[in-house]
Amino acid sequence: ARMCFWMFTGISALVGFLLSVLRPYIRRFAAGGVCKSNARLDGKTVLITGANTGVGKETMRDLARRGARVIAACRDVSKGEAAVNEIRMDTGNEQIVVRKLDLADTRSIREFADNLLREEKALHILINNAGVMMCPYSKTEDGFEMQLGVNHLGHFYLTYLLLNLLKHSAPARIINLSSLAHNLGWIKFADLQSEKSYNSGIAYCQSKLANVLFTRELARRLQGTKVTANSVHPGTVHSELTRHSFMVSLAWKIFSVFIKTPMEGAQTSIYCAVAEELESISGKYFSDCSPAFVAPQGRNDETAKRLWDISCKLLAIKWD
Repeated sequence: ARMCFWMFTGISALVGFLLSVLRPYIRRFAAGGVCKSNARLDGKTVLITGANTGVGKETMRDLARRGARVIAACRDVSKGEAAVNEIRMDTGNEQIVVRKLDLADTRSIREFADNLLREEKALHILINNAGVMMCPYSKTEDGFEMQLGVNHLGHFYLTYLLLNLLKHSAPARIINLSSLAHNLGWIKFADLQSEKSYNSGIAYCQSKLANVLFTRELARRLQGTKVTANSVHPGTVHSELTRHSFMVSLAWKIFSVFIKTPMEGAQTSIYCAVAEELESISGKYFSDCSPAFVAPQGRNDETAKRLWDISCKLLAIKWD
């Protein structure tokens, strides 16, 4: 037993030493792609959901530096105000505002959109960034399973309500945050709301696959409008998104050297929002500021159309 103890101690010390030596190289690799565009956004209006923390906040910081008018759509307005005040001081951009938006409530989404359409004359970039991950089973105000309801249906409805303004402001861009987790997702049409059985991880993967399929079908329908739609994988990011899963949060801490910071995770969103070479690119999926592999179930046009029709039915909308 004593020998095992000393062996374990020695191995731990060796691993710790190697990690300390290799840490700069690991961090450089883990950080992933960087948006190299210097494009300015003066005179452009950007809407970011979930902009009070994590990837959304750092996306807001970067686009504010580029001169954009940024609308931070947040469920928690007080946290949103704190984030906006910080970024105003950091960037010197006073054109940042906070608006209340709860993606788990279609009445809140409708109210938000109505107010925005009255207040804003243009919308050039919509970043559907907000999300929930692996939460305990619960339902939105409209009775949708929470992860599908917030991650997919909430953003689907918001985009529907704002699409005419985006078209009017064209060229415009829509960016939907998905995840590498879409590779493990399947759209369970027989139990879309996970009422028969619920696994938080499976439901999360389904919602991220829904983001990819929504983007694919949306891009097809937007052909010729000069409004593009792309989805992104931000990477494995140290953020509040893991707050509902103790095991995921623990894994993030143990392997923190491999985890992206929020600013590193924001790079692909920023890239898709500003890169000049993407002006006419639509319907693609990006990771680390480059086109990335999409799982076969994320490339199925029949599934995308079926999900689209069911989403419209659930939200009681007709999207021509």
